[in-house]
Order: sequence, then structure tokens, then C-alpha cells
Amino acid sequence: MTSQNIVNTAPGAIVDVPGLQVGHFTHSQRLTGCTVVLAPDGAVGAVDVRGAAPGTRETDLLDPANLVERVHAVLLSGGSAFGLDAASGVMRWLDEHHIGFETPFGRVPIVPAAVLFDLPVVRPGDIPHIRPDAAAGYAACQAASSGPPAAGNVGAGAGASVGKLFGMGRAMKGGMGHASVRVGPWVVGALIACNAVGDVIDPSSGQILAGARTADGQQLLDTQRALLCGDSGSRPLPGTNTTIGVVGTNATLTKAQTQRLAISAHDGLARSIRPAHTTLDGDTLFALATCTENQPADLMLLTVMAAQATALATLDAIHHAQGVQTTLGYLPSALEMRA
Repeated sequence: MTSQNIVNTAPGAIVDVPGLQVGHFTHSQRLTGCTVVLAPDGAVGAVDVRGAAPGTRETDLLDPANLVERVHAVLLSGGSAFGLDAASGVMRWLDEHHIGFETPFGRVPIVPAAVLFDLPVVRPGDIPHIRPDAAAGYAACQAASSGPPAAGNVGAGAGASVGKLFGMGRAMKGGMGHASVRVGPWVVGALIACNAVGDVIDPSSGQILAGARTADGQQLLDTQRALLCGDSGSRPLPGTNTTIGVVGTNATLTKAQTQRLAISAHDGLARSIRPAHTTLDGDTLFALATCTENQPADLMLLTVMAAQATALATLDAIHHAQGVQTTLGYLPSALEMRA
């Protein structure tokens, strides 16, 4: 095999994969929202759930043993379980555009979804009971395009936070991030909404970028070290965290191969979040293969690319996050902590 030219696109995004589009909707009256990855022509879909407290929809059908192979959108949403309602708006938009799984009685849009818990992130003056609903999902579809998507405090990452083991008063702002990796004819892109209970780490240096802060709020604590030293923290409720995302590729893959992509993408979370996949997180990653590149796929290479893109997208979420004042205290950004 000839040597490949490796390019980590900066900033890059999942829309670098032909056939995929991204749309965000962010509420103005509450720091929450949703993000949709559209595949109008369909994409082979898969999922891998590693966190112990997930909130998901239509994930069983993505099992390689089950019937439906192609999906038409993946929804990521804030609002905890309430946010799953946004998927019905995505279905309505797809139905209006005649996109879906063909049956003798009409098309049925296939829209897997996952949610994260952002209910504590309420700014003074916000309306706390507002959550992403069907109208939000529909609006995200209307906003979808193949152009560079926004990052930071937008869409499903609008109300995301990280480093919450010692309470929201010592946490930091998370967000939405993007990245893509190219090797030869293949591209793998990732979209990550980072809302982890753990800290976010730069894998190349081991430096903590964002996470739990010391009691005075002035420095980063190192959650993993604190746990190993016997400090158990305040232990937030299970499911009140969660990093969710989508990886996509132009490679032609089977459903089982696409699932391997989702599985390996979690390696990227494990590199960039410490600890990851905890009993308090519902970490869920979807994978989409648009099958627009016909060259026989190098699955091992693609899985390595998926892990790399996921790690880079997680870091991108933290780099673009903006600090926010909430009713529980100020959530600083990584940029503010470095200043």
C-alpha cells in the first residue's frame, strides 16, 4: 500500500464527510439546545453506549443484527430525557422533505437520538422549565448545512459543563466541538457535545484543560488524582453528566464495520476525558458511513482516525466554550482559567 498523506483539518468538522450536514438550535430564554446531523441520502448507522446512565432513542435498531441499515439523521440534545422530544421535530422535517425508510405505506424517517443533562445550567433571568422540544428539533434541521458549524455554547453543547464531581460551584463550562481527520481518500469527522463529570485532558501533553476546580475556584484540581487520594467529592446523581457525539466517514462500510467505528471513537473520549465512561455519565457515540468513497476500506486505519477525530473534537469543544454566570455560580471557560 502506498504511503498516505495525513491531514488533521483545522478546525475541520463532520461536514467534511460528503453527504452530511449539521444544524444547531440554541434557546434564547434558557442555555440549552439541540444539534442534528442530517444524512439526506441515508447513511449506514451504528452506535456504542459506554456510559452507565444513557438517555437514548432508536438505538436498538442500530444493532447489526437488526433490520434497518440506513438512518437519515442523528439528534443530540440537551434537556435530559425531555430533550428526546426534539426527535419528533426532526422526523417531521424529514417527512416533509420525503426522506425516510421506504415502506409500502410511505417513508418512515429513522432518527436515533441521545441526550445530555444540562438542567442545572440556568442563568439569572432564564426560564428553567424550557427544554428542547419538537419545534427545536425542526429548527435545527432548517438550519442544517454543509458549511462550517458553530462550536462552543451552541446546540446540544449550549448548557454543557465539565468537572462536576465536586459540585457545580467548582465546575467549568463545556460545549460543542468539531474535528476531522483525512488519510488518503478517506475522511472521518466528529461532532462532540462535552458534558463530562470528569476533566478534559490534552492527550498530547497530559495537561488538564478544564474540569473540577479547587475549593477557592482559582486552580484546576485533577479529579482523577483527587479520587485516588480518597476524596470522593459530592457525587452528582447518575445521568446528570454525559458526553454524546457522532463520527462520520465517507468510507463504504457494513453496519457491523460502522459499529466498530463507534466503538473505537470511544477511545478518543478516554484519551481526552479523565475519568470517562463513569457510572455518572451516559457517554454515547453514533457512527455514520455515507459510502461515497468506493475504494475498499482499511477498517483498522478508519478506527484509528475515529479515535483521533473524537479526541480533537472534545478539545475543540473546550477551546470554544465561553464562561457563563448561573444561579449556582460562575462556570469559567478553559480560556479564562489559562489567563
